[in-house]
Amino acid sequence: MRIAVTGSIATDHLMVFPGRFADQLLPDQLAHVSLSFLVDRLEERRGGVAANIAFGLGGFGLSPLLVGAVGTDFAEYEVWLKQHGVDTGGVRVSDDRQTARFMCITDEDANQIAAFYAGAMAEAPDIDLRALVAGNERPDLVLISPDEPAAMLRHTAQCRDLGIPFAADPSQQLARLDGNQVRALVDGATWLFTNEYEAALLKERTGWSRRRILEGVGTWVTTLGEKGARIERGAAQLPLLVPAVPDAETVDPTGVGDAFRAGFLAAVSHRVPLESAVRLGCSLASVALGTVGSQSYEVDRAQLAGIVERAYGPEAVGPLASVLGEPS
Repeated sequence: MRIAVTGSIATDHLMVFPGRFADQLLPDQLAHVSLSFLVDRLEERRGGVAANIAFGLGGFGLSPLLVGAVGTDFAEYEVWLKQHGVDTGGVRVSDDRQTARFMCITDEDANQIAAFYAGAMAEAPDIDLRALVAGNERPDLVLISPDEPAAMLRHTAQCRDLGIPFAADPSQQLARLDGNQVRALVDGATWLFTNEYEAALLKERTGWSRRRILEGVGTWVTTLGEKGARIERGAAQLPLLVPAVPDAETVDPTGVGDAFRAGFLAAVSHRVPLESAVRLGCSLASVALGTVGSQSYEVDRAQLAGIVERAYGPEAVGPLASVLGEPS
């Protein structure tokens, strides 16, 4: 299955605060917040939602097509992605802007405060998906992840015009999008990805009920953090709840949701049952959670098979044999 991943490509600046944000916030002063956090550690890592997901898919040998805009400082990063199985043929290089920057502080409870500088991502709306599809093997699925909003809307409209199935992953950009834009991004999606908070925000932005959303999408996947993930297909069907990997080591939560999507879509590309796809997504997310940075983990099939077996039982490995190899 050929997957194109559109969205942000960025450099992450990750900091750790040895305390709790909640202890620094005074309820009666929230209208006048002025805080500075002295951090213990700074890590500079490769990131961006689309690049993170493509990195994970590349680890499964799927050669995903990465689609996004970067600056002239991208050369070393591009080599890294190519070495990890990513096709960068859909990347646009800006002449005068730097690659986007993500700056994030994480506290001891794994809460995060972040800022994102778009940089070259502002040119993503200039990317013509039609031209990319004409010049490459036609994708079976286009994942539209957080990007410059105009680019997200353009890519979605072009997928509809071209008859290419698409997955909607508006994620962090829900805060920037109005109701009409969110409805345009979501309606008709084969897959819809949100976390629990984004699911509530999606309903608020669109004004749609859960039933209406499910009438307009194929499958709605909602990640629930330490509770796992919820799969919904059709308003009349009961949700499928899949628990997370228990007792996973928490080092850095940055990019964990991206790893989940990569594992899930890798399984979907092999047409495994949905429950098994979620289990693989949760397993890869647990590996990413134990590393600093969004692309510091390895896609080790034997390791993942072991995690699946320990978390979900020996019988859970079999359906994933086409992705992970035959169980020993």
